[in-house]
Amino acid sequence: MRTDPGRPSIAGYNSSIPEAARIYLIMSEHKAVITWTHQSGDFLKGTYSREHHWRFDGGAVVPASPSPSNVRPPYSNPANVDPEEAYVASIASCHMLTFLYVAYRAGFAVVSYEDEAVGHVEKNQNGIPWVSKVVLCPRIVYTGAKLPSREEEDQLHHAAHDQCFIANSVKSEICVSPRRA
Repeated sequence: MRTDPGRPSIAGYNSSIPEAARIYLIMSEHKAVITWTHQSGDFLKGTYSREHHWRFDGGAVVPASPSPSNVRPPYSNPANVDPEEAYVASIASCHMLTFLYVAYRAGFAVVSYEDEAVGHVEKNQNGIPWVSKVVLCPRIVYTGAKLPSREEEDQLHHAAHDQCFIANSVKSEICVSPRRA
């Protein structure tokens, strides 16, 4: 694969597209720096800590670890965020942000939104674990004279799902099961 000078070699990157046209293909970039350093234990025996850090371009640093359901403590840290939790949170956060946008556009005033999202891990046909399903369970509180009916709220969730960047990027099934008063 041929690449442009100064550009990393990325699978699927088509350097034959003129630079002016490529500007329109990439809307934005989002970066994370993942760091791990061997601190203790015998690496070659697998008795080492998998704790690491995620650093984001805004400056946030998140302590991370594999899920204790995958790697037992002390080689994991249950207090840290694991990739599966972050995946579920990413889907739930994107849905919420998109929901707030479509609710605002529809004229519904939201005062709070809380989601108790759950990801389900199962093995695929090759026996490899994957997050097969994410269930979003939002509780939304509205204010004002215009309150959505159940049907209207369901339509808002459907529109949010259709427009959510993350939902459009993953193969996991995403279900919305609102918690209503």
